Amino acid sequence: MTATAEKTTTVRIHQVYIKATPQAVWDAITQPEWNAKYGYRCVGEFDLRAGGAYRVLSSDEMRGHGAPERIVEGEIIEAEPPRRLVQTYRMLFSPALAAEPLTRLTYEIEEEPYGGVSKLTVTHDVTDAPVHAAQIAGEIKESGGGWAMVLSDLKSLLETGEPMAG
Repeated sequence: MTATAEKTTTVRIHQVYIKATPQAVWDAITQPEWNAKYGYRCVGEFDLRAGGAYRVLSSDEMRGHGAPERIVEGEIIEAEPPRRLVQTYRMLFSPALAAEPLTRLTYEIEEEPYGGVSKLTVTHDVTDAPVHAAQIAGEIKESGGGWAMVLSDLKSLLETGEPMAG
């Protein structure tokens, strides 16, 4: 950043209502046996304590296209099962993404007053990470649909037992 460059702040907020308990939503986010079934179909591993590691491993298909074994890394800042998870987050898909600063990702899960529905709010602060911001917004076609796709797939999996696509 040059002396005349301005810091850019970008915060993306996504909300989805899911017919599932907060615990089911939490487990789908944090448990490898669940998180590998939706979105980009990659195993996410969480050490759910402050300072614990977070990483996502690429799928066999991704590695076949040249992706590194570890495609996302970060650190847990706060974990309050099954309501709140705050972590740092850095994508490693490409040198451009890996060179950007860590971003901050927050999951908030609230039980709604009408039976068996949870509201999931995902807040992703991608300040000074423009490539990352474009990827999570689904603006890079070859990178998938970003958070909108991931959360839609999560909702489908929890409500029907099946992800959106094979």
